[in-house]
Amino acid sequence: MTLITRPRRTALPPEQPAIPQGKGGTSAYWIYLLPGFVLLLVIVLVPLGWNVYLTFQKWRGVRAPEFIGLANWQKLFTDEDFWTSFTNSVWMIVAMVVVPTILGLLVAALLFDVVGRKFGGRVASFLRATYYLPQILPVVVAGIVIGWIVRPDRDGALNQMLGWLGIPAVDWLGQMPSALIVLMVVMVWVQLGYPVVIFMAALQRVDPELYEAAELDGANWAQRFRAITVSIIRPEIFVVTLTCTIAALKVFGPVYVITRGGPAGATLVPAYYAYQEFFTKRNIGYGATIATVLTVVVVIVSIVFIRVQNSMEQKERAGL
Repeated sequence: MTLITRPRRTALPPEQPAIPQGKGGTSAYWIYLLPGFVLLLVIVLVPLGWNVYLTFQKWRGVRAPEFIGLANWQKLFTDEDFWTSFTNSVWMIVAMVVVPTILGLLVAALLFDVVGRKFGGRVASFLRATYYLPQILPVVVAGIVIGWIVRPDRDGALNQMLGWLGIPAVDWLGQMPSALIVLMVVMVWVQLGYPVVIFMAALQRVDPELYEAAELDGANWAQRFRAITVSIIRPEIFVVTLTCTIAALKVFGPVYVITRGGPAGATLVPAYYAYQEFFTKRNIGYGATIATVLTVVVVIVSIVFIRVQNSMEQKERAGL
């Protein structure tokens, strides 16, 4: 008696729905990009085009704009307040880029390499959150607190402390260079937490055995910081430097709340100057010109940073 075995039927995989394809096979995917493109068009491109259009107009926001050609641009290049505002942007870059990046590197390395190893990750995380707290603090609240501290009268906290030492009260925000120094100190305080958080997140991908091996070889903390920390997290350093530079060029809130560009324009910055021309003086065409120049400067700075970063990465790959 012979047994006849039937071949087993293998389950066929379910048929996949066909993906509609156009020319090149990718036309259907553009549908998903359409909402983002519409938002980009409405929020960025159209206002930018309108802003550039206003640079050639004289308009106070009520009647129809009046074409005046390059008059706004000619006024811009001879405007002392405009050049003063960009000079103050250099000080803002020092306060929001140079100092916070250097201090952020040192603080992040200490929290990761020293505090984290000796006291545990929870202590390092708590300190990291403490440094980041000014970033989430509303600008208005920070301005009120700083205004109370540097109040020119004797009831100001800083002047009270100086009074205990026999030093007369100082009008911190009413004279130079103290007004600019106070503003820079506030910006360092606000900005420091951002690089600390970014650098500590970047240090998570650094192998702790590298630090241990370097320590066994006799390298001190400064040598480990230079050879391991800085070299490995260099891409994050570029990101922090670029984003902080853009923030420094278009800083507005702290200047508006603390100094209002004073005294006598000593703390004036381009964004606040454009705001004054737009909403205070109602010179909308000239305010649009200032804003356009600021946009061009931000774009140029971004391109330069990206090219420098790509050049350094190519040199590192060639060296390997």
